[in-house]
Order: sequence, then structure tokens, then C-alpha cells
Amino acid sequence: MIAFEYAVLRVVPRVERAEFVNAGVIVYSQKAGYLDAATHVDADRLRALDSEADVDAIAAAVEAYAHATDPEAAGPVGATAIGERFRWLTAPRSTVVQTGPVHAGLTDDPAAELDRLLRRLVL
Repeated sequence: MIAFEYAVLRVVPRVERAEFVNAGVIVYSQKAGYLDAATHVDADRLRALDSEADVDAIAAAVEAYAHATDPEAAGPVGATAIGERFRWLTAPRSTVVQTGPVHAGLTDDPAAELDRLLRRLVL
């Protein structure tokens, strides 16, 4: 078993209301050298919180988090160590796309854990 950390990506369409919809998961394991994200933006859930939400713009912002886990697609942040990138991605923000608190666990397979967490917490 190896240790991993994860954070849920959430969309807060109206920040002043503090209501959110889970839209993805970021998983990091230092020991496995693993950092990846999986996303899914549910337009109907978003519109239930804000009928005027710009779903396309929000989906693009959520997808940007997933791209930032890929060193080839992440631009300058891709040159940082994966631990630094995970901390940068999970730093608190008061924007429409935010990460929840970082949680830890043990797994044999970080990629399988990412899939499990996406199914359990987002889909």
C-alpha cells in the first residue's frame, strides 16, 4: 500500500451563496510519482444552482485543472515538481472553480483510486 492525497474540484457558480457541485478529483502520490485529475461537469446540476451559469466557460476552467496535472500540457507550471503542482492546484481560491480540503488515504493503484473517487464523489 502507498499513501496518496486527493482533493475534490468543485464549482461554486455564485460564490456569495457558497453552494457547490463536485466536478472532478485530483489525486497525488509522492511515492508513486503520480499526479492526475479526472473531471465531469454536470450542466443540469450547475443550472439548478444558477440558471445563468456559463457551463462552457466553467467546463473549460475545470478542464484546465486536469491539464495542469500533465507536465506537457501545463505550460510553465508543468516544469514544477508534481508535489509543488499538487499544492498549487489545491491552494485555496475564492473563484468559481475551487478545490475542497485535501484528504489522504492508502491504495495499491493511484489511477484506480482516481477512477473510484470520480465515480463516488462526482458522477
